[in-house]
Amino acid sequence: MNLNKVVMVTGVSGAGKTTAMAVLEDMGYTCIDRYPVELVDHLIELITNDEPNELYQNLAISVNAYDFHEFKRAFENSRVDLTMLYLDASFESLLLRYKYNRRHHPLLVSKVANSLEEAIDLETKTFSEIKDFATIIIDTSHLSVHDLSKRIQNVFVLSSKQTLTISFLSFGFRHGLPRDADMVLDVRFLKNPYWVPELRDLSGNNRDVYNYVIEDEETQKFIEKMKPYLDYVIEEYKTDTKHHLTIAIGCTGGLHRSVSIANWLYREYRDHFNVLVNHRDVKEITND
Repeated sequence: MNLNKVVMVTGVSGAGKTTAMAVLEDMGYTCIDRYPVELVDHLIELITNDEPNELYQNLAISVNAYDFHEFKRAFENSRVDLTMLYLDASFESLLLRYKYNRRHHPLLVSKVANSLEEAIDLETKTFSEIKDFATIIIDTSHLSVHDLSKRIQNVFVLSSKQTLTISFLSFGFRHGLPRDADMVLDVRFLKNPYWVPELRDLSGNNRDVYNYVIEDEETQKFIEKMKPYLDYVIEEYKTDTKHHLTIAIGCTGGLHRSVSIANWLYREYRDHFNVLVNHRDVKEITND
């Protein structure tokens, strides 16, 4: 019997829950926001009824920190395929978003906090424990609305095939570590195309840069040792409860070496898994 798919969307205010829910709705999910936790048992009875209801076959529900554990308990004890999506963002990015959009933080409106900084800090601490229960974590600090929408579409595409999805994410250490990475590979020791004048202004999406990095002897040694390790990690994740694995590859600026390695990994694994590639610090993405 096919289980109803339920996505619990949670995370700090300003991290993109509204955007995520809108994208999921456009993808065919029935989306519910601010559902009373007191009625969760009634909702579960409705979606797990012996008489199938297509309206609730794919459900997304937005959950706040205070009701999270009650929703989690209820769904985990029912016959549903549950995924918990946690949207995160850095303190600095949340502060800028609220000031730029001139929005009021929920904790300011409810008078729980006396300043925006206090509200963000308090909510982040409240959510810190919840983050550990997440199936999928997406850090939106460096993502535009378009980028977040694309990530949501890639991860939650409706399919009868349930399997592990792997995201290879390139980034530059200069711009900060990605907060949603399950593991990080540092490739700053590899030969750097930045010092080749004709390659400096290009990225690892360019064939010449890609070949320069991948064909280097040191890179080949790295790949020879890295691939068996990743194979092992991926096999272990397949037996875990998580549906999504994010492997971040970092170099200094996030343009050359990390992008090339991420593209190599994408091509290496795409025939065996649902694989995505994202280049955080590069505007254009090339998967071919």
